[in-house]
Amino acid sequence: MPTSSSLRLISAQWPAPAQVKAYVTTNQANMALHVGDDPRKVLLNRAQLTEQLQLTQPICWLEQQHTTLVVKADHWQQPPIADAVWTDQPGLACAVMTADCLPVFFTDLKGEKVAAAHAGWRGLLGGVLENTVAAMHTDPAQLIAWFGPAISQAAFEVGEEVRAAFVEQDAEAVAAFIPTEKPNHWLADLYQLARLRLMRLGLTACYGGDYCTYNQSDLFYSYRRSARSVNIGGRMASLIWFDPPSQKS
Repeated sequence: MPTSSSLRLISAQWPAPAQVKAYVTTNQANMALHVGDDPRKVLLNRAQLTEQLQLTQPICWLEQQHTTLVVKADHWQQPPIADAVWTDQPGLACAVMTADCLPVFFTDLKGEKVAAAHAGWRGLLGGVLENTVAAMHTDPAQLIAWFGPAISQAAFEVGEEVRAAFVEQDAEAVAAFIPTEKPNHWLADLYQLARLRLMRLGLTACYGGDYCTYNQSDLFYSYRRSARSVNIGGRMASLIWFDPPSQKS
């Protein structure tokens, strides 16, 4: 049973194989070292997360820079520059950090490969999700995805150049934008944009997409919301791994 000091976690709600574990932290504990928080406190938060999830190997953190780079999880000394990570090794947790951008989990139907991707609008447009699927070397029809907490369409205003760039790549993306009262400004649906891109690959089993990091201030950090306050803007961590097969005597 969780103790009163346990970190509050959100479990991915999707039909993943039983050995696949996928969780998102909340604004109870900042997991990022780059936002001006006390590094010692952040490392303690990460250590508590590792212990609570009963992970036996270090979490595979990334240095995220809104790239479309995907790496295979490893016991690296320094986090690599990338915005997605995958593994086919049991017990190795893939992690991305977000605070309005979209975290996406992937697993194959056998639960033998998993991945986590950080997808803001730049990453989505550049193809970070497509690159992640390609890196897993699995038929997209044999994959499922879960969309973690991100900024909702109601809170995510973008300019005409963003909308035009997506529509140029896929005419169906027009459905993911609603005009605002401000000329040439639109409300963008990250969840729908991600869903469209995965469906084009043949990955049709997409779940989640029902949170808003901006409006649910009781649960999540939000980069856009923190920019309007004096508080340190933290980051949530989204982690996925799969357990090794149980040993039977």
